[in-house]
Amino acid sequence: MYKPRLKGRILSVLLLALLPLGAVLAQEEIQENAVRRIDVDEAVALALKNNLSLKRQQVEVSTKKRNSDTSWKSFIPGIQAGASLIGDNEQTTSSGIAAIAPSGLIAGMPLPPNTSLPSGTDVYLSAPYSIDLPRWHIAGQIQVSLNISVAMFEAMKTLRLNYEGGLVGYDKAKIQLERDLRKSYYQMLLVQEQVELLSESFAAAERQVAVAEANYRAGLAPELTLLQAQVSRENMKPQMDQAENGLKMLHAQFAMNLGLPYDTQFELVSAQEETNYIPLDVAELVRRASTGKPDIKELRYNILTLKSSRKAQLLALTPGLSLSWNGTSAFIKDPWKDSWFDSSDNWQKGGSFTIALGWKLDSLIPWSTGFQAIKDIDDNITTVNLGLDQLIQGTEIEVYNTVLQLEKTRITAETQQKAIDLAEKSFQLTEEAYRAGLQDLLQVQNAELSLRQARVQMLEQEFNYRNGLIDLEYSIGVPFGTLSSQGGTK
Repeated sequence: MYKPRLKGRILSVLLLALLPLGAVLAQEEIQENAVRRIDVDEAVALALKNNLSLKRQQVEVSTKKRNSDTSWKSFIPGIQAGASLIGDNEQTTSSGIAAIAPSGLIAGMPLPPNTSLPSGTDVYLSAPYSIDLPRWHIAGQIQVSLNISVAMFEAMKTLRLNYEGGLVGYDKAKIQLERDLRKSYYQMLLVQEQVELLSESFAAAERQVAVAEANYRAGLAPELTLLQAQVSRENMKPQMDQAENGLKMLHAQFAMNLGLPYDTQFELVSAQEETNYIPLDVAELVRRASTGKPDIKELRYNILTLKSSRKAQLLALTPGLSLSWNGTSAFIKDPWKDSWFDSSDNWQKGGSFTIALGWKLDSLIPWSTGFQAIKDIDDNITTVNLGLDQLIQGTEIEVYNTVLQLEKTRITAETQQKAIDLAEKSFQLTEEAYRAGLQDLLQVQNAELSLRQARVQMLEQEFNYRNGLIDLEYSIGVPFGTLSSQGGTK
């Protein structure tokens, strides 16, 4: 009779123990599904920290920095060591004429172990001898070499310029990412307003269908009126689906740029600052863009690097100094039977130190590989310079067109502001007429919808103007928001 109670107590204890774990898992699930509130500055900071493309470029810059910092490694001599074990295919002998001393020893022959020739021994007889040499030989060698030329110093400079150019390219990538992210952020805000406007327009269409259906049933309107209202409502559904899908795609791309999962939900903070329509000096903007645009800066550094590479290639045609030292040591006895380290006389040593001045005379021929490499670099420099001139001209036209478009947007915004004022006045009068019983609720809702449409159109103009300013700030190489904060360039 106690077993059911005991089981119940154990089950209760287990449930109490699992409650905190369940709460933690539920909290994690809530955090994963939570909408992330973010403003444009936070988005930029997060993208600069997590963007994968930017991280990849960071690795490339780190590689160039390491190569630049260790450019002196060209002056580290090459060191090579080796050992050889050689076995003769056939037995070899050494023969000659040796003198025989009274003691029976043969002069010139290896003495037996622990044997020395007595001093003052008279050698009075000579005889031929023949000795079998060891079939196995062991030898070691070490070699140190260093090649020095004037081109090595210019190559070090090329590596430094390559690193500095990499930094310029990395800065350009960061600025481009910030530019695209800000434009994408403001675009999502605009599309959100457009989706809400479409939703309200669809709701207004449904209200019109309801009114038309009521009038048709009451005999106050023909069936054609009802069908027209229904067609108008159904035609709005594809527009809504397209706008909502477009917003989802923008959110997914935005999340990817921030290094977040594609399905991250965002709550975007609307821009609080008002759009300032500022005066712009085209000539001043063009002058600043010709030197300040990140693309132009990067291309100029590419030209500097190419010129340094050309100089290094040209200096490589000059004579070069070569320093080398090598040492060898060979064991003259049998390495399998005799001890290696009993006596230093068992090793035959040699080596040399060489200082050489070399000059590749074939490189002086105009059609040689060296000269052709220089000509290839010259052609490359010419091509990049033409590309730079083309980029500068394109930037001038781009800045000019952007300023014209901004001026057009400003004029359109002024006209749109008048439309908003008229829509507000119409909405106000319709509300007053509704309170007086002269208008129905549908007319009030339609007037409010017209006012919202006018405001969304104004947002479109503000979006276009803000994007134009962002492009100008990128072109002249200043932080984003500089032109609007300084009140223009005039």
